[in-house]
Amino acid sequence: MDKTVLGDLDSLPEDDKIRMSAIINQLQSRDSLRLYSSLVDRCFNDCVDSFWRKTLGKQEGRCVIHCAQKFLKVSALVGIRLAELNGAEVQD
Repeated sequence: MDKTVLGDLDSLPEDDKIRMSAIINQLQSRDSLRLYSSLVDRCFNDCVDSFWRKTLGKQEGRCVIHCAQKFLKVSALVGIRLAELNGAEVQD
């Protein structure tokens, strides 16, 4: 993000800062829900193959755990990389 944009946010009136903060919080909540929904969809589709029981079988349970761990690790790595790229962009 451009340094001038950050400076412009600091110069906003307090009411606008509060509104911007609320918008940012909404976007972050929406993104968190999307991430969770994507995780559930992906792991369910990859791991659950029968509906004969109301609980997961051992293999399905292990698959879901592995899937969720992998998904969250990749998401964390992507977040770190984006932060690095953003930091490099701000320095330029």
